[in-house]
Amino acid sequence: MFQGASAINLDAKGRMSIPAKHRDALMQQCEGRMTLTKHPHGCLLFFPRPVWEEHREQIAAWPMSARAWQRIFLGNACDVEMDGAGRVLISPELRNAVGLEKEVMMLGMGTHFEIWDAAKLAENEAQAVAGGMPDVLSNFSF
Repeated sequence: MFQGASAINLDAKGRMSIPAKHRDALMQQCEGRMTLTKHPHGCLLFFPRPVWEEHREQIAAWPMSARAWQRIFLGNACDVEMDGAGRVLISPELRNAVGLEKEVMMLGMGTHFEIWDAAKLAENEAQAVAGGMPDVLSNFSF
């Protein structure tokens, strides 16, 4: 299970260093082979390849009425591999699609990660807090 937030700076080539706490797990789980794709909320989804392959099969089976959503997830999917320095290259197309520049946040979401522009994530979180808890969470407590 991947969890936690990591602040990362993309290098000039658009490479992102995978935090050390996740590198070993990703090497064991998928031999450093991952898949990135766009999410309509304005972030990238970052999957270990075996997890992505399960999702890909489900998405490919969606009915024709969901074709636009298939394009978002499948049409933007990009396979990547971790290099010897523990970095992955995020394509210019994906960086531009979600506004990634230099400062990014990598959030562990259980089976995968979300990659956000740091300022956009902070803005989204502030809006969520200002909007209050959704009714579905009314019985949730720590």
